[in-house]
Amino acid sequence: MQLGLIGLGKMGKNMRERIRRAGIEVVGYDRNPEVSDVASLDELVQRLAAPRIVWVMVPHGDPTRQTIEELKGLLDEGDLVIDGGNSYYKDDAVNAASLAERGIHYADCGVSGGIWGLENGYGLMAGGAAEDIERAMPIFDALRPEGPRDEGFAHSGEVGAGHYAKMVHNGIEYGLMHAYAEGWELLEAKDIVTDVHGSFKAWSRGTVVRSWLLDLMVKALEETPHLEGVSEFTTDSGEGRWTLIEGIDNAVPMPVLAAALFARFTSRQENSPQMQAVAALRGQFGGHAVQMLDDKADVSPAAEPKHEAGRGVASGNVDDSKTRLDERPQPGDADEAGPSSGSGGTQGGDGPTSGSGSAR
Repeated sequence: MQLGLIGLGKMGKNMRERIRRAGIEVVGYDRNPEVSDVASLDELVQRLAAPRIVWVMVPHGDPTRQTIEELKGLLDEGDLVIDGGNSYYKDDAVNAASLAERGIHYADCGVSGGIWGLENGYGLMAGGAAEDIERAMPIFDALRPEGPRDEGFAHSGEVGAGHYAKMVHNGIEYGLMHAYAEGWELLEAKDIVTDVHGSFKAWSRGTVVRSWLLDLMVKALEETPHLEGVSEFTTDSGEGRWTLIEGIDNAVPMPVLAAALFARFTSRQENSPQMQAVAALRGQFGGHAVQMLDDKADVSPAAEPKHEAGRGVASGNVDDSKTRLDERPQPGDADEAGPSSGSGGTQGGDGPTSGSGSAR
């Protein structure tokens, strides 16, 4: 069996290796010639025997759309394209319809596992026609963790369902991470608790809060016991926003995700404008003293109090008000994507950086 894999960034490169270990021939293409097996998409297509399967693993949005559009002109009727990046699920129907004009099949697959997937396997959620999913099953089996198939792979539904399931997965991830973070700060703040790391580690077996995320939190605390020097500035790669919008559209209350996502927005502000307004209003209607920037405040013992104006995060501000609700921001660097996301990053408007596999 053969597979064409487009996008050999931090996930794509590991996926190529894991699939090869399963005995499947993989022909990889990437803009970075140091990791690419071929010099162009045209050469990739020529190296594959028809009917072909081509897996696209590039950043969502324009890079994915451009790649699929180029493949549309190169592939033949009966070939199958799988989008395995973190695409917005509504893009899948558009891509599928476009390829169908030339008789090319389409499926989508949400992929979770990040940099750990090479050894641990990837959690997969696929969307598409049953015959297309079955045709690609040897590839899915190569990528998923060892063990029962249904514990690492799901045919989630029709085209778009795979990316939708992955979107919800990432929304849940936001809430889980924030719950651990809240618990960590409270333990750090309480003077009678002298071993916060040990307390977290003791939860890793036999408790209802054990998880891989907890294991990663323990690892982080082993490396930096009190997270000294770690900036609070936290980006979001977009799936949390999409999930929250879907909750609104479907009248599904999602207060945990909303709080976790908005906390990330707050992390990017040195001095919250809305809380400045609240403080000013308290002063107006109740005669309460208005705290100034150089005053001391009631702050968690685990937290560093706010400094005077001008100090804090040096990496700049993110203007979230200008981000389309149905389009996530492009990550500025592949390392921002984190262990559960898709496929590298972009810089400016020129498509993916080297290693992320644009068709351009």
